[in-house]
Amino acid sequence: MKGIHRLNAQDIRSWLAGPRDSDPSLKLADGGGLNLVRMQAGFPSASWQVRYRIGRREKTYSIGPSHLVTLTQARAEHALVRAALAASKDPMQLRRLARAVEASSSGTLFGDVAASWLKLKKAEWSQCHYDKSSQALEGPVLGALGKLPVRDITPAMVSAVVGGVQESAGRETAAKILRHVRAIFRLAAATGLRDDNPAEAVCEILGKAAKARHRPALLTPEGVRSVLTVLTAAPISPAVLMCHRLVAFTAVRISNAVAARWEEFDLKAGVWEIPRSKMKMQDREHPHSVSLAPTLVGYLTTWNRAWGGPSTGFLFPGHQGRTHLTREIVERALLENGFRDRHTCHGWRASFSTLAKEAGFAKEVVDLTLDHVHDSAVARAYDRGERLEKRIKLIRWWGEVLG
Repeated sequence: MKGIHRLNAQDIRSWLAGPRDSDPSLKLADGGGLNLVRMQAGFPSASWQVRYRIGRREKTYSIGPSHLVTLTQARAEHALVRAALAASKDPMQLRRLARAVEASSSGTLFGDVAASWLKLKKAEWSQCHYDKSSQALEGPVLGALGKLPVRDITPAMVSAVVGGVQESAGRETAAKILRHVRAIFRLAAATGLRDDNPAEAVCEILGKAAKARHRPALLTPEGVRSVLTVLTAAPISPAVLMCHRLVAFTAVRISNAVAARWEEFDLKAGVWEIPRSKMKMQDREHPHSVSLAPTLVGYLTTWNRAWGGPSTGFLFPGHQGRTHLTREIVERALLENGFRDRHTCHGWRASFSTLAKEAGFAKEVVDLTLDHVHDSAVARAYDRGERLEKRIKLIRWWGEVLG
């Protein structure tokens, strides 16, 4: 554009310092519609403005007073106005929209976005996983970042939080928390609250991942039988023993066992239907159907009678304000009775999987019994097809192994 950038700093100083009461000129032009305008004669300062047309209408775009906005800054803003006009857009409307977005995003706290993210994930996760994730964020993350505007958080801030977790709780915990934080910022970006993800680079501060360690599990028929033999003779509560039997004979996750409810069981049919909302895998519509070996049905029938034959409620009611037995109490029985570093509650799943496959049972049937991720089309076909008959046969065999 011809005739722009006519002024220099000295021109502006001279014009502002000139006689104001008698000077009839209230405007100093830089060209292209950019002017330094004195609002009234005698006023000691002036304001940068851009005159432009939209259709037949003439408009004024105000940039700011000369004592706050330099000539260079005014020209930069003027360039944005020209770019908007070249795109057939009204620069004043674009600025109002930008300010509205900025005001909206600056008022949104990280804690608000985290709450929205958890709400979305609750529909996908099991209750146990949701509770763990909520608790993980509650302390170090929301305590440090929760009250800050999400748009103002920097990578250094996230690094400080994650680094502190790594120092106090270890690399694995810090990595899990960082995965959550990265996802929260992705949601912020997706909803227009910011354009980047300040947590992306923070993985660089994490230490080297430790070599994966499998949870201890006994992998021979004699070994798994010895666990139940020892626990039966051990000085533990009947509820803890019964919960161990439930985990051992079904290979369910310990979180499902401690929270089991009577209304989920049909002892006559030998089936335990675990609601999908309680399962780790949330990408399936149907509940997880667990076949019950005859020996386990006998144990459960006796346990049911001992509690007066309730038709609803927890199999293992809690005490001291707890709704049900805790997994920590159940796991402690193994630690205190000679199985530390040898076998765990989760180890029953490894024992079951290993011995079943060695005995010739198909991987797909074993994985469906464990409610593992379906990694093949065959497994997905079994899931809604032949799964029941084959899984009943598998569980009956497993009951015989355990004795």
